[in-house]
Amino acid sequence: MNVTLDKTGNVSGVLTISIVEDDYQAEVKKQLSELGRRRPIKGFRPGHVPAGLLKKYYGGQVTAEVVDQIVSRELTNYIRQNNIDLLGEPMLSKDTKVDMVAEKDFSFKFDLGFAPEFDLKLDKRVKVPYYNIEVSQDMVDKQNETYKKRFGTQVAGDISTEDALLRGSMVELNEDGTAKEDGINVERTIVSPKYLKDDMEKEKFIGLKVGEEITFNPHTAAGGNITELAAMLAVDKDKADVKSNFTFKVDEILVNKDAEMGQDLFDSVLGKDVVKTEEDYFAKLKEMLAGQLKNDSNYRFTIDAEAVLKKKVGEIELPDEFLKRYLTSVNKDATPEKIEEEYPRTREEIVWQLIKEKVAKNYDVKIENDDQMRLARIYAAQQFAQYGIGNVPDETLDRYANELLQNKDYAAEINRRAFEDKVFATIRDNVSLNEKTVTVDEFNKLFDKN
Repeated sequence: MNVTLDKTGNVSGVLTISIVEDDYQAEVKKQLSELGRRRPIKGFRPGHVPAGLLKKYYGGQVTAEVVDQIVSRELTNYIRQNNIDLLGEPMLSKDTKVDMVAEKDFSFKFDLGFAPEFDLKLDKRVKVPYYNIEVSQDMVDKQNETYKKRFGTQVAGDISTEDALLRGSMVELNEDGTAKEDGINVERTIVSPKYLKDDMEKEKFIGLKVGEEITFNPHTAAGGNITELAAMLAVDKDKADVKSNFTFKVDEILVNKDAEMGQDLFDSVLGKDVVKTEEDYFAKLKEMLAGQLKNDSNYRFTIDAEAVLKKKVGEIELPDEFLKRYLTSVNKDATPEKIEEEYPRTREEIVWQLIKEKVAKNYDVKIENDDQMRLARIYAAQQFAQYGIGNVPDETLDRYANELLQNKDYAAEINRRAFEDKVFATIRDNVSLNEKTVTVDEFNKLFDKN
């Protein structure tokens, strides 16, 4: 057996694996013998099938399987033993032709794409912009108003608003506006104008007083949503596709009343007894907003760091034609034309990934269990927040975080994010930050330039 590597360029090559009959014949005989014991042939007892007959029936198949195993093993071993850093996976060369029936000696050629060699040194001479976003008093006030509404209560109202809940009764009508005999009659239902799909129907429910009556079309108001119609009409879904007009008589109006400033609001927003005064409460709100905006600043840093490091590294040579062929082979739904169209963007992503991996290698970036757990807790907290649940106890967060790490898809995403976070932290620690304080509007305008 002979394995050779011929470089066809700085980042491409052809690896040839040549196999003669002596390299595989003993293994073929062994597997044919085992096959004879497992798979009897009519007229012969298991284990007593003549070797010639086994070869006639199964020789070609077994030979192909054994040769494939040997080639795969030698290919993997050569790449590992010679520390070859590949892009993509080895691909059988188009000019490799093997005839398992007519030939006894075989030659397999594999096209390889190599990761390029390049240098990257980070020091304080490398400057990357970093934008600190100013937390204005207006932002704090708006956040406070949001919390006051979120933790407010519903009270009886005199006039309905878009945010109100209207309790009342409904009666199905004939086309002439009279009550429909044996029609749907709902003694008690709830309508929330805010969630009605049709603006004209929604408008009918705004500005009403208790005791007033309107005519509306539930089917139009719900946008034809059968689930919503069934709930409004208090019927099963299979009976809810009703397109008649109805009267709605208002029995009760509930409007939202904002929470009042005080300890109850402080506790609802921040947790029990975290703050005791209005001054401390607003200080905490400002701190929370600053933390949220810090995430935006860090995200912007990733964009600017990518641009700066790409410029520092310069043009990187890639095995472009090999990669296009490889991407076409692994994306079964993609055509060569589609790959060609998307390749410039894909190439940029590959270059940036190589730069990040170079940073990780140069600075010994490793993902620890603590990194995974920290992010898993963040993911868990975000899931709770989607349901309006905040201030989740630590033990609950830990339990859900561990469950996320047991999920293969979540674990892969968490590991990817942890790698990214540590790489960017490493970049941030080893370059100079050109810090600048900006308003939210100024910060948002930065993205207009990208």
